[in-house]
Amino acid sequence: MEAEIPQLLRLVAALAFVLALMGGLALLLKRLGLSTNITPASDKRRIKVIEALTLDARRKAVILQRDDKQHLVILGPNSETVVETDIKPAKKTNDQSSKKGRT
Repeated sequence: MEAEIPQLLRLVAALAFVLALMGGLALLLKRLGLSTNITPASDKRRIKVIEALTLDARRKAVILQRDDKQHLVILGPNSETVVETDIKPAKKTNDQSSKKGRT
């Protein structure tokens, strides 16, 4: 029993050391900009998810915007279906301004 405790401590210490090395390497790669996430700055992105609606347990309806066009897409586990393309973006309405006129 006495011989098992130091061996168990060595195992736990080795595991902690390996996990710390992996975490340190991941942070270093992120700081150097070598991570796999290759996306432009948020102000230069051309594609946005405008709205997503869960239809059922397996499917979602998503409105995607690219530049000034929107596209309605149904996403499923094994397929994607484009329902409508070249939708003009809806004009934003300000509910606060319409309520100010009514008192």
